[in-house]
Amino acid sequence: MKRIPPPLDLSRLRVLPLEQRRSLSRIEDILVDPSSPPPPLDAAAVAAVRAAAQRLQAARDREASILLICGAHLLRNGAALILGRMLEQGWLSHLATNGATSIHDWEFAWLGRSTESVAANVATGTFGAWAETGRNIHLALLAGGIAGEGYGRALGRFIHEEGTTLPSTEELEELLRAEPGHPLAPARADLLRAMRLHHLPPGRHTVIHPWKQVSLFREAFRHQVPLTVHPGIGYDILANHPMFNGAVIGRAAEIDFCQFAAAVDGLEDGVVLSIGSAIMGPQIFEKSLSCVHNLRLQEGRSRIGGHTIYVVDLQDGGQWDWSQGEPAKTSPAYYLRFCKSYARMGGTMHYVQCDNLAFLHHLYHELGR
Repeated sequence: MKRIPPPLDLSRLRVLPLEQRRSLSRIEDILVDPSSPPPPLDAAAVAAVRAAAQRLQAARDREASILLICGAHLLRNGAALILGRMLEQGWLSHLATNGATSIHDWEFAWLGRSTESVAANVATGTFGAWAETGRNIHLALLAGGIAGEGYGRALGRFIHEEGTTLPSTEELEELLRAEPGHPLAPARADLLRAMRLHHLPPGRHTVIHPWKQVSLFREAFRHQVPLTVHPGIGYDILANHPMFNGAVIGRAAEIDFCQFAAAVDGLEDGVVLSIGSAIMGPQIFEKSLSCVHNLRLQEGRSRIGGHTIYVVDLQDGGQWDWSQGEPAKTSPAYYLRFCKSYARMGGTMHYVQCDNLAFLHHLYHELGR
């Protein structure tokens, strides 16, 4: 029988100081002033923005959910301050994003720089192998885990409070002995193991974030708006670090998925803005909506309805008019997940071919009229 090789030992990974990395984005170069004039859009996009603004206003008046789902490019394109203003002004009731966004957000908040050359750094084995990024995001999630917090809230708190405080290993051992079946026992065990393996002392771990005012995670935490992270194990550079712990990431993501589903449960006559999320957004939305319907129907409640979904991406939507329903399986448009999945989710779906930052910038200005 052929021998299966053992898993790779990632604890032997060599990581480097983040400041040594050639970062491709600087916060001062990319940030967009919310008050600045937005770039021009074509007539179709302008009409979509105006309609979306009206829907957001109506949803806010009804206290229905307004969900913004985005990938990392929206943050990398400089939208942090615009999103921060929208949070402050109550235009968004929930933010959902992927693991990459959390990494860029933390690096911008701590260093003021982010993004690296994937091709060049994979070739040298240094892609993602940055000491502070993996260490501090894991530290935030480990500390959040023993408080029962999800990924987004734990990281937002870590940035806002400039670090975290860890209990002693003796405290954790006593809790595990006394309450082995406690819901937080697995998180306590993971923290205990991490403290021993990675020499994390008890007490205060101060991590100053000089650019925290531009952190989307910190702003969501500060304004008490749920921000949920929906990562994949091995998708993000957190895997390129000796502290990589899929259980810690998965536990935090589980809490965030349930939090996202709670926002979907409030979506009756609400709005979804899916901006630049080709896979994560439609995948979590369809699963969470099914969970919501499962519970609602058990309770004799109606399914979610009356909601409007705006899907924004640069691609041409398969050159298909999605208001006419799904294309045939022989059409390339059928395989555009970010259109097809949302089109199946009830309510009304509008596809807008537009730059993600330009759409959001115009929407913010339209809401302020």
